[in-house]
Amino acid sequence: MRFLKKVGILILLLSVVGVIGFVFYLNANRVTPILMYHAINDDDSSSLNVSPQNFSKQMKFLKNDGYSVISLDELLENIDKGIQFMPKTVVLTFDDGYRDNYFYAFPVLVKHKMTAEIFLITNYVSGREGYLTWDEVRLMSEHGINFGGHTRSDMYLPSEKNKKRLWEEISGCKEDIEKKLKKEVKYFCFPVGGFTEEIKNIVKEAGYKGACTTNRGFDRQNRDVYELNRVKVTNSDMTKPFHFRAKLSGCYNLFRSLKSGS
Repeated sequence: MRFLKKVGILILLLSVVGVIGFVFYLNANRVTPILMYHAINDDDSSSLNVSPQNFSKQMKFLKNDGYSVISLDELLENIDKGIQFMPKTVVLTFDDGYRDNYFYAFPVLVKHKMTAEIFLITNYVSGREGYLTWDEVRLMSEHGINFGGHTRSDMYLPSEKNKKRLWEEISGCKEDIEKKLKKEVKYFCFPVGGFTEEIKNIVKEAGYKGACTTNRGFDRQNRDVYELNRVKVTNSDMTKPFHFRAKLSGCYNLFRSLKSGS
């Protein structure tokens, strides 16, 4: 009996040590989550779309639960210094520059005094139905929303082998936005998350300070600021609150499979 009791105590101690070690592992590898949105509308044909009602609920949740919404500038400043943000810190990003971002996301962000980064396909701005106009981009920029590049034509970059064409898509969209806003454009987003080392180097040469992908690449801790992993937000996240909390935990990347860059 004494032997069994000692074994039981040993197992208990090992379990406690294991739990403590796991908690320390999670905290050491925690990153500030970068949430990825696209369209904000009621079209449920795509998992990329989030309804206005659910987006409003998600932002209200962040506000009421004490989350701090920071800019990519603030995030990269701490990454460069090797400083880990406190829990309940998050970055908001939107891809493509859909016009519904202006009608449904922008008022909610202003209401809660939150910032976000919207990555624009510049040939689509004021040029294609369903996308932002430059007047709307300027107004949003004046009220705390930042804008980055997402190529000129939504090109899947790894499929293009002509370096001159890649430069025009990557550097050109930066020039387009800076010309319209009279502000420096610091960040880029790879369409569909696709990139190669050559493409990353072009992004650097173009003068961007960092770049976002999806869950591509193998840097789970976001130490490489030119392949920042993001977390896709969906409508179903609000029907599964624990799932949304998991995405906000900063440890989500550790438990999902990552794709190759290209």
